[in-house]
Amino acid sequence: MMDLAFDLASLRAAYSAGTADPVAVAREALRRARGQAAANVWIHLREEAELAAEAARLAARDAEGLPLYGVPFAVKDNIDVAGMPTTAGCPEFTYLPAASATVVDLLREAGALLIGKTNLDQFATGLVGVRSPYGACRNPFDPAYVSGGSSSGSAVAVAAGAVGFALGTDTAGSGRVPAAFCNIVGWKGTRGLLSLRGVVPACRSLDCVSVFTATCADAAAVAAVVGRFDAADPFSRALPSGGAAGQIVRVGVPRPAELEFFGNPHTPGLFRAATETVATLGAELVEIDLRPFLAAARLLYDGPWVAERTAAIGAFLDANPAAIHPVVRGIIEEGRRFSAVDAFAGQYRLRQLAREAEAVWRSVDVVLTPTAGTIHRIAAVEADPVRLNSQLGYYTNFMNLLDLAAVAVPSGFQPDGLPFGVTLFAPAGQDQALLRLGGALHAASGVAMGATGRPLPVAAPVGPGVASDGDTLEIAVFGAHMTGLPLTGELLSLGARPLGAVRTAPCYRLYALEQLAPPRPGLVRDAAAGAAIGGELWRIPAALVGQLLAGIAAPLGLGKVELADGRRVVGFLCEADAAASAREITAFGGWREWLAAGAAP
Repeated sequence: MMDLAFDLASLRAAYSAGTADPVAVAREALRRARGQAAANVWIHLREEAELAAEAARLAARDAEGLPLYGVPFAVKDNIDVAGMPTTAGCPEFTYLPAASATVVDLLREAGALLIGKTNLDQFATGLVGVRSPYGACRNPFDPAYVSGGSSSGSAVAVAAGAVGFALGTDTAGSGRVPAAFCNIVGWKGTRGLLSLRGVVPACRSLDCVSVFTATCADAAAVAAVVGRFDAADPFSRALPSGGAAGQIVRVGVPRPAELEFFGNPHTPGLFRAATETVATLGAELVEIDLRPFLAAARLLYDGPWVAERTAAIGAFLDANPAAIHPVVRGIIEEGRRFSAVDAFAGQYRLRQLAREAEAVWRSVDVVLTPTAGTIHRIAAVEADPVRLNSQLGYYTNFMNLLDLAAVAVPSGFQPDGLPFGVTLFAPAGQDQALLRLGGALHAASGVAMGATGRPLPVAAPVGPGVASDGDTLEIAVFGAHMTGLPLTGELLSLGARPLGAVRTAPCYRLYALEQLAPPRPGLVRDAAAGAAIGGELWRIPAALVGQLLAGIAAPLGLGKVELADGRRVVGFLCEADAAASAREITAFGGWREWLAAGAAP
């Protein structure tokens, strides 16, 4: 038995140290997966000899250039893997694909090790994880509760630490609701960013492949591998991998009248705490009107888009009605009542609502909501399947209709030990910015990884060739990156951690660079007329300093800063020429003091 977390940081450190190898990791992942039989997580596991042989071939290769080297992963069983049955949660539907889905090929080429295929709500229709002939997939924190769907098995596999990451799909929230119920990260990328070739369609024009991970940094690493244009997929879009890395400073939160927790007495306080945490990361909270989003959500099942599910499997339903779960069958059959006229009317209504929603993006960069307002017992869902399922989609059903990117992150626990999560969403293309803010929020929440009880890694890698936790660098910050100020999230999302307050040697002058957004200080060395300036010392993974540097706005940069104790550390400095035209604030002794004095505009 191997006592090793399967997040990317832990695996890379173990491989680098020689304390693990891909064959041992693959065998351990398979052992953990077999131990989940009672939770109904897996539909198909690979043969141990076959998996070990693949891992041995990987071990003989150089890990350099393989960003997912030796990372065990799973895929939802509506995603094709060559030579492995695809069921979509329906035994009678089973076929043996000759080729793997594009996303599976990309992951294996990057060094990831496929362990098997996971359980799901049949034909990816549901948010509960109980609509499967392979059994209800049980919550890892309390088996009496739902794990969320439709990507239930993938989420539970990650939460239990059986794999490092897993693929799901998302049409109505299937890549986010299970993440919330399992205390993990669920990234639903911009529609079309990940190829759908080799994925059994639910609503083909809305479907997304989703990614479950222990951390946002791991999701970003997977995104960098699979976020590629696929000419063989007519719904693929030529977007940058991971999307743009914009600066998020304004976070929208729904008005109280639009928040819905379905009678749960604990989740309102947990959501309120999440908004307060976001504010401490430096974001400005802005109340927004969620009504156009909620109106769009109703189109998914009350409008003609349900007919797209009928288009996907209607012929199979006609030939095999008894093979389909009764609740799923009722939803699919409902699509037959919509006409072509209804479809066009729905498109027109959606365009109107999208235009109304655009007003929100003029006032905020991202929106924060609960992922789900409550959670239900399996028995309750089986007794009232449609109404309780619809409650779980309240905050998720509009995302793909409105072409939004989203990441669900853990945010705390109810008194009964069940997890609660929140979702950050933004317009298409903002995936990387969402993952950065999501990573900061997740780190600040203080929760463990999934259901393993393991703490989040201190240093969170975001791509290939990232240093281990021991390869870190101290960086001095003197302005907007300090704790609680607008750019704190940038450091937290890179795995940086604060070490405490520091002061410079008495040889620096401080200037307010008010032309930057948000305003930032400029620290300039002046041995003749300088003073001691207050700041903070942080520790950051050395391999990620370049990523931090790339985002620093001119005229700022990194250089050596002398501290009061005589040490010289890397810190933020300003070009002297730019400071010459800026307001000097040296007399305040620091940026925070200047802000506290009300001197900022």
